[in-house]
Amino acid sequence: MGMMQEFREFAVKGNVMDLAVGVIIGGAFGKIVDSVVNDLIMPMVGLVFGKLDFSNLFVVLGSVPDGTPRTLAALKTAGIPVFAYGNFITVAVNFVILAFIIFIMIKQINRLKREAPAAPVEPEATAEEVLLLREIRDQLRR
Repeated sequence: MGMMQEFREFAVKGNVMDLAVGVIIGGAFGKIVDSVVNDLIMPMVGLVFGKLDFSNLFVVLGSVPDGTPRTLAALKTAGIPVFAYGNFITVAVNFVILAFIIFIMIKQINRLKREAPAAPVEPEATAEEVLLLREIRDQLRR
């Protein structure tokens, strides 16, 4: 069997195709969660805490040249080291939401996979010979 034939068999196996589909859907799902966090949740959290934009919360760790705007993007472009804790908060919230959604999905899948509880096993019917022997025993005791 040639190397190309082996590769073709490997590439079209069910597990590899399932993994590819999972990665593609996971990437798209990650973008949805990013949008939910950045566009819906973080603005609400920012409103509650009095900050408008968490992504611009940072501490400058170097000297800022005159004329450089004090935004995270401008400072990073200028090569000035910054401690971007607001960005970390956004990513952490993103992770928690994604982990929670995956937990709920796995929980539901496991609930659907769970087999119905087995019916209680009824004791087997006693053989006629045993019943007859018990009857004889009981009569002999009397």
